[in-house]
Amino acid sequence: MQEDELDCDNVRLVAEVNEDLTKLLNYKVYKRRWFILLVICILNSSNAMLWLSFAPVADQTAKYFELSLDQVNWLSLIFLVVAIPVGFGTTWMLDTLGLRTSLILSSWLNMTGSILRFLSILDNIPVGLRNYPLLMAGQTLCALAQPLVLLSPTKLAAIWFPENQRATANMIASMSNPLGILFANIFSPMIVGSKEKIPQLLGIYTIPAAIVCLLATVGIRNRVPPTPPSNSALASSSEPFLAGVKLLVRNKPYMILLTCFGAGIGIFTSFSTLLQQILCVKGYSNDLAGLCGALFVVFGILGAFLLGLYVDRTKKFIEVTKISFCLAALASIAFAVVSQMRIQGIAVAVVSSLFGMFGFAIYPISMELAVECSYPIGEATSAGLIFISGPNPCDGSFLLCWRLPFCDLFPHGIQKTQRRSSGNQQPGH
Repeated sequence: MQEDELDCDNVRLVAEVNEDLTKLLNYKVYKRRWFILLVICILNSSNAMLWLSFAPVADQTAKYFELSLDQVNWLSLIFLVVAIPVGFGTTWMLDTLGLRTSLILSSWLNMTGSILRFLSILDNIPVGLRNYPLLMAGQTLCALAQPLVLLSPTKLAAIWFPENQRATANMIASMSNPLGILFANIFSPMIVGSKEKIPQLLGIYTIPAAIVCLLATVGIRNRVPPTPPSNSALASSSEPFLAGVKLLVRNKPYMILLTCFGAGIGIFTSFSTLLQQILCVKGYSNDLAGLCGALFVVFGILGAFLLGLYVDRTKKFIEVTKISFCLAALASIAFAVVSQMRIQGIAVAVVSSLFGMFGFAIYPISMELAVECSYPIGEATSAGLIFISGPNPCDGSFLLCWRLPFCDLFPHGIQKTQRRSSGNQQPGH
């Protein structure tokens, strides 16, 4: 009897060892994942440059095209308007048609939009289309590409990268968007010294859009890697789109994260679009506005990089998100106060840096946390609903007042639900 029990134990042990070995043999990472990451980074940066290319030089743009400042603002705000209806289709496309199709489509939309922007200044274009109509059409095409670009990092990290590199990969891809905003804040004022330089600005910003379109079309060959990099990658997009949305709506931690982070996106977009106009009415120069925008992004990328590495090692998504939310809320309130004062350039620059450091750090970590607490629902679906929630309330002053109370709710409402990285549970558990 004892010999039979020993034989059974040995069989179980051998079976467990064989199962572990099979998993190790079946999981593999590929070097091409870094190329896809590079494509997303360039595409993300290019799209962000096209989004905010006119914001740092709003006054010169208005003079060149003979527009009002409100019309110039709509060249950026159209991205927020388009994001809401298009975002739902984007989440379905990423989880259903795959990353390759989405990246190629977004790169073509981005390049076509940039070309239309450049064509808007040509004299041989019909009068009815010249200048603002064609310029807005180009911005709209670029806006259609933005949800596909911004939601790609979580999908890429889930299906191409191993678990110990996911947060870092998501951070690198996500932070390429603010890097493009940094380029726009630096290069747009440098290029446009006067309104006659607007055509040169449009031509220069078309180049990276064309390059990344070529890279995406020719270089990305596979929808998914031949072999998954981890166990959880096998369950990626395991829930149908509509069923996944219903599960997310009933997921309390996810809904709290959506509410808080959506408000944060609204503040960020308002800050990025209107920074020059907020500061210049108080007597600050375009150069200082560009500097504050650059500091906002540089310190944000630094904070996101450091916290991304920390979260990859410790998996403390929730703790890092709680602290960053509260500090970012305080920094945004400080900016609202300091920006209303005159001759406080240093204080404005310092507060912008702190706002960026704590605010930008939230973005990639919250996207990863959204996937963690909603697993096994598709990555694009869970990240997409959060992205869509941001542009809805576009008034930054309104969001500034209501974000802090939600940050107080956030630490109490969200629980330890890191389902994907905690044991790689099976779907439905």
